[in-house]
Amino acid sequence: MGIFSRIADIFKANINDVLDKAEDPEKMIKQMVLEMEESVNKATLAVANAIANEKMLERKIEKARKESEEWEFKARQALQAGREDLAKAALERKLISEKNFQDLQPIYLQAKETTNKLRTQLNSLKAKLDEARARQSTLIARSQAAKAQKEIAKNLSGVGSDAFAKFDKYEQKIAKLEAEAVAFEELGNETRSIDDEFKKLTSSSDVEQKLLELKSKMGLLPSNQTSGS
Repeated sequence: MGIFSRIADIFKANINDVLDKAEDPEKMIKQMVLEMEESVNKATLAVANAIANEKMLERKIEKARKESEEWEFKARQALQAGREDLAKAALERKLISEKNFQDLQPIYLQAKETTNKLRTQLNSLKAKLDEARARQSTLIARSQAAKAQKEIAKNLSGVGSDAFAKFDKYEQKIAKLEAEAVAFEELGNETRSIDDEFKKLTSSSDVEQKLLELKSKMGLLPSNQTSGS
């Protein structure tokens, strides 16, 4: 039956291959379960139709059997009433009912066998659907965990290579700025030191000159120094 081969193809599908090709595995899994449910529903309807056909044939067979019995009873009544002609007519109708019964019997048995097979297949498909539903939550949980793991690994990978490289780069820049600051400070100190020394020399020379002038005014300088100044 076409519908059962279609459902069999769905259940036999390679889930791993489907998930590899799917952009969103979770949506794909849900879609597959929905497709399974739809196929099982169609199969259930097909089985229901088969059962209905079996029951219809069963009623026709039972009707033919009862009619055969009734026409035989009527033939007996006709014979008892001395109506052989009616008895013959009743027996002719009985033969028709028996022929109908015999024709329907193999058809009914075949329909009954088909119904039993379809029921077995449907029960198997329902069991597989129940299994798929049970696995659905597990597969979705695994998919979500895999996504989270991938995201964490991706972030960690980014932090390890990119962010730390930036940290090192900025650390080197800061170290360079610190070194430059120290160098400029040292240079500044050296310049100030030289200026201070020269200022000291100039200041000392001025003081010495003032001292000599004061001593000269006070007549405290030796005669050779006075004349030389």
